[in-house]
Amino acid sequence: MPEGPTVLIFDFPNLAFGTTRTEALKPLAQDIAGQAGLLWKIWTEEPAAGRAGGVYLFETRAAAEAYHAMHAARLAARGVTGIEATYRGVNEVLTAIDRGPVQAGGSGQ
Repeated sequence: MPEGPTVLIFDFPNLAFGTTRTEALKPLAQDIAGQAGLLWKIWTEEPAAGRAGGVYLFETRAAAEAYHAMHAARLAARGVTGIEATYRGVNEVLTAIDRGPVQAGGSGQ
């Protein structure tokens, strides 16, 4: 079965939110935008729970795994602990019906 798009979900403790954080993270967002195999990222925040992270779509599982290793190390170097990451395959046919930003006609997992 051919490998298709892979969702990577990152979640970790975070205490800084708001426009100051947004401005400070723009260079990081630019760096992430250039990562190999990345199709898109949604930045997530939940101030009440003290959590932040992202939902990423990569072209392949291999690209997602490579990014995961690099980004987890980058976060850890900044003192972030309690990092959670999960992977999910994408059913492109059903996702396209619900207007998800992937191409239908792939593996249909």
